[in-house]
Amino acid sequence: MFLGVLFSGGKDSVFACRRAMETDSVVCLITVISENPDSYMFHTPNVRWAHLIAEAIGVPQLLWSTRGEEEAELSDLRDAVAAAKKSYGIEGVVTGAIESVYQAARVQRICRELDLWCYNPLWQIDQVEYLRLLVEEGFEVIVTGVFAYPLDESWVGAKIDDRLIRELESLQKRYGINPSGEGGELETFVLDGPILKKRIEILRASKTYENYRGRLTIEEARLVDK
Repeated sequence: MFLGVLFSGGKDSVFACRRAMETDSVVCLITVISENPDSYMFHTPNVRWAHLIAEAIGVPQLLWSTRGEEEAELSDLRDAVAAAKKSYGIEGVVTGAIESVYQAARVQRICRELDLWCYNPLWQIDQVEYLRLLVEEGFEVIVTGVFAYPLDESWVGAKIDDRLIRELESLQKRYGINPSGEGGELETFVLDGPILKKRIEILRASKTYENYRGRLTIEEARLVDK
């Protein structure tokens, strides 16, 4: 089956892409760039750099823009998926949704309207085990945004490793935080992984943080040989 992956450059979309590649043909990556940093539907930190990951994977990327207005952005997503169907002949759409009914239900509705299969390979996965799986399979992931107490400034730019996963597991028990950030607590960006032929090197980045909200903004990056 020919599939298009909703692709932001974050860990969930990249890992979902890997899972889809194991059974089907991923023919395009669909990246929606929102003008609204607090979009309800779309990952926003550093999404403009997702093209480097697409290039490293070796799959064409379809870029689409949206103003990011609630519900109206769904029309933009539908247009993007329709364009992918027309240009690449996709028969289904892959998402990295884990627990977000808001996102999953809306993508499924769009897929029904366009007569496409909706594939959610990470749906209801144990979030801590999922993070461990990312590390075990060789994904290099950094935290590019934090948006919840008690995530302090040290989390911004931190690499997801065994130590960080243990900390997230502890915060899940103490504060109810979703370890994978499914509740909007954190955002990520993938620098390397088993499906990437090259890795991303960040050359320049800036950090902002205030009142448990922080972002790492990539300002210059490139692909380098592994």
